[in-house]
Amino acid sequence: MTLEQWKQNGWLKVEPTSSTEIANLLAIVERDLEDAKSSISADWRFGIAYNAALKLCTILLRAEGYRPSHGLQHYRTIMAVPLILGESRKEDANYLDACRTSLPKNFDCRDAKAGFG
Repeated sequence: MTLEQWKQNGWLKVEPTSSTEIANLLAIVERDLEDAKSSISADWRFGIAYNAALKLCTILLRAEGYRPSHGLQHYRTIMAVPLILGESRKEDANYLDACRTSLPKNFDCRDAKAGFG
């Protein structure tokens, strides 16, 4: 499939991005990777590092001019990686999806960030 086919299926919507948006997302990645090094529990580190990886996937999708539509936004963002970077990245997407499904059900990255100023 292609991103255009995903759009036709209603899984993505076209939305232009900006260099400011991409820079802001990169700043979140850098902050999350720094926060994940702190002395917090392993599951919080995992969740924060996962959030950084998800933001990198988001950057790829946003740079293509798309945003996930409704439902399964994280899944679609991750699974778009091989559509953007090529099939050689399918294993990476599958790994990140496995990370997504192993997050604790009550984990909310927004809560984790609140504790880091």
